[in-house]
This record gives sequence, C-alpha cells and structure tokens, in this order.
Amino acid sequence: MGSKVVFLLADYGHDPTETAVPYKAFVEAGFQVTFFTENGNVPKCDAKMLEGITGTLLGAPKAAVEAYKKMTQSTEWQNPKAWTSEGISLLDYDLLMLPGGHEKGVRQILDSPKAQALIAEYFPACQKPGKKATAAICHGVQALAHTKGADGNSVIHEVNTTALPGVFENAAYHSTRLFLGDYYKTYGAGTANVEEIVKAALRDPAKQWKSSANPAAPFLVENQDWNYISGRWPGDAPLLAESAVKMVQQLQKA
Repeated sequence: MGSKVVFLLADYGHDPTETAVPYKAFVEAGFQVTFFTENGNVPKCDAKMLEGITGTLLGAPKAAVEAYKKMTQSTEWQNPKAWTSEGISLLDYDLLMLPGGHEKGVRQILDSPKAQALIAEYFPACQKPGKKATAAICHGVQALAHTKGADGNSVIHEVNTTALPGVFENAAYHSTRLFLGDYYKTYGAGTANVEEIVKAALRDPAKQWKSSANPAAPFLVENQDWNYISGRWPGDAPLLAESAVKMVQQLQKA
C-alpha cells in the first residue's frame, strides 16, 4: 500500500498550480491522495487563474492547467471527505499538503477552528524522528501560522520557513488593483501580508524566515529537525512536489 497524502482545501479559491502540480507528482509516485473540504463539497480552484483574460495574463501555465483538468476528473477530487466529520484525524496520513491561493475563498480554511485543530494535532508528529511530514506553499504556510499548539504558540514557532514574499504580494496587488481591486489581498486592502503574518508566528523571524526575491529560480526551505518543507508561490510548486515525494519515501524507508 502506498504512502497516504491529504490535501486540506477550501471549497473555492486555491491556486490551481499549487494544488494540481503536487497532486500529479504524488499520483505518479504511487501515493494515495485524499482531499478534505469543510463539508465534503467538491472543491474548485481560483477561476481567475484558469479562465478569461486574467487566466491568460496572470494565470496558471499551460501544463498546470492541463494537470488541473485531469485532477478534477479524478475519483479523489470528485469524492472529498469532510474535515468537520466526527472522528477525522490527519494522523491517518503520511503527508499533509497545504496549497496556497490568495482568493478570498481560502479564508474558509485559514480561519477554521476545526481545520486548525486537525493541523495542531498533526504537525507535532512531523518533528524528527517522527514519520509524518508536511508540505506547505504560499498561503498554505499562513494556515500553519494561524494554528496554535498546546503551548499557545503557532505550530511553526520553532521551524524555518518561507511563504509568499511581501515584495511579490505587494507588486501583484499594486499592479492590478485598478482592474482587480483588492483581489491579491486575501483579507482586503490595508491588511497584513502573508510574510508579516508568518514572521509574527516565529520565535526568531530574523533567523527562521528564509526567502528569495528571485521569481525565476525555484526556492524551498527544509528543516534539519522537522519533516517540513515550504515554498513561496506557484513557481516553486514543481520542486516542492518533487522534494515532498522524496521526503516521504525516505521516511517510509527509515
């Protein structure tokens, strides 16, 4: 039986590249994939990244769109489980995948006490020599930042991490606000960006926050003491997926 991966998703709004590219890599590696939404509704990723003029100018690359279409036809996608169901535990899975997405619909998971409780139970098992692993990208890292552990701190209080850099988020917002409004600000204009939120969750952000302002080169952060890997934005998704597969395979062999 293959390793088991769980995606935690909102009903609508996740980035299609950050969702479909890892899904494709996990399936090709022989992993069993399960999707969770709040009430078991079939999810849909951010249409602006897939359709119309915004999809053409700002959206997912062709390969990611093709991967997304194939993913949405899968049995796993069409039959998600409900994260609000009684007795649900992420500890039944080997890898937790948290995609990002800046569309306001992702607040469904970012703000959910139930989703945070599931993550809070799971994430400590990613501390080595534990056998569980987490991969998060973009706003997926923000979901971790929002989640408090037993000590009252965020579950990522002690880890090294990246997420969506403020320079990326601000550039996207300011360059599109005349025709997209505050689309690139998940909590609305004037609110803190992802980088600020994630840094506030860390014990020592000067040491633990890692990033790169180079959009052309994929960038990831891994940890010596945790089975946790993070990425910044859709351009990092292929490398994140590849690295997550290797991490899980190594954990299963150990």
